[in-house]
Amino acid sequence: MEEPHNVEAPALLPSAATKEDKHGSEMVASEEAVAFLSSIEPVELSKCVFADSLVTMSEGGRDLGRFCVSVEFAHRARQPCMLVHAQSQGAIDDSPCGTTVTAYLTADLEVLEEDHHEYVKLDGHILDKRCHMVECDGEMRIDKVTTDGKEVTRDSVSYSMAALRGLITEGSNFLLMRLIMLRKKVPEHMTFISFDQKLRISCTTFQGLEQQQMDIEGESVEVFGMERIVHSVEESPTTWQCYFLSDGHLASRLQVGSPVTMRLMQLPSHKEEGRNTILIRSFNGLCLCICVFSRFLIAYEKIPLVWEEDIQMRSKFLDRKEELKADHASYLKAHPQIRALISDFLQFLLLKKPNDVFQFAREYFLPFTSNPSLDTS
Repeated sequence: MEEPHNVEAPALLPSAATKEDKHGSEMVASEEAVAFLSSIEPVELSKCVFADSLVTMSEGGRDLGRFCVSVEFAHRARQPCMLVHAQSQGAIDDSPCGTTVTAYLTADLEVLEEDHHEYVKLDGHILDKRCHMVECDGEMRIDKVTTDGKEVTRDSVSYSMAALRGLITEGSNFLLMRLIMLRKKVPEHMTFISFDQKLRISCTTFQGLEQQQMDIEGESVEVFGMERIVHSVEESPTTWQCYFLSDGHLASRLQVGSPVTMRLMQLPSHKEEGRNTILIRSFNGLCLCICVFSRFLIAYEKIPLVWEEDIQMRSKFLDRKEELKADHASYLKAHPQIRALISDFLQFLLLKKPNDVFQFAREYFLPFTSNPSLDTS
């Protein structure tokens, strides 16, 4: 997956609109981009709820790894939202590398919370980047930690949500492209704001590519293309080209200038018998109609669950861990004889050094069963 890269100067960003304030020039999204986000309908979101799985390949056709992205309905702090999870794992020049993005989004793709983690493991050296952003009290807080060998760099910044109108992040980008492709047309002058590597506001532009024929499993299928250019303030832009099937599934993905390509190797198959709309809920000011399939079969490669990378699951794990630690500490404090009992047993065990530890433990604790307080009959 990509990292945002940079261009020469703010004034040179293609289609970038600016407005003047007391701080000078400020980047804003184009009206076409803002209008697209405002036009998203709940039924369109329901059509984006599926998973993609692609194979990462070298120029010579060597299998380098996997790229997976999924979109699903979820909840965050009891608020209905969209959950986007993307993961890329593999090896380049025999060096393990990977990227994971987990994002919770509103119906108009506003970021509630997002984690972005990427790493490269070299011989005796690890480059690790973690970026976490969360919306709270009308502001977007962004924290970034970069570990380069033994050197650790931390950066933090906050922006008002009003200044981030038309923001597209690494996470919301995947859902945005599905929505655009389902409409079969990329609107002109699509310029969104984004963040560069130094967490400064920059822009991301989208434009359509000509339709192509792509061979998948020996079958020639028509794919629709889109080009995404990620800009920044100082460095060169990065261009990504993606092609999609007519139903929005990702067919191929590549970074212009890179020898690595991500390709769909197996056509998704859908078998559907009956379809009922059974749930209507309020979704961030919109009426979200979730289409539920009564019986369905979707043939695609199952994405392994990496709970450590899931914001919600990791938070629950840490909360439960602290709860258990406190409960165990309280119990040990109320029963000090436990520590004495275990300590005596270990000392006797190390003194005797028996070959059969289980038999030794059985014989050691057998006398305690004669204690009336331990009689459970």
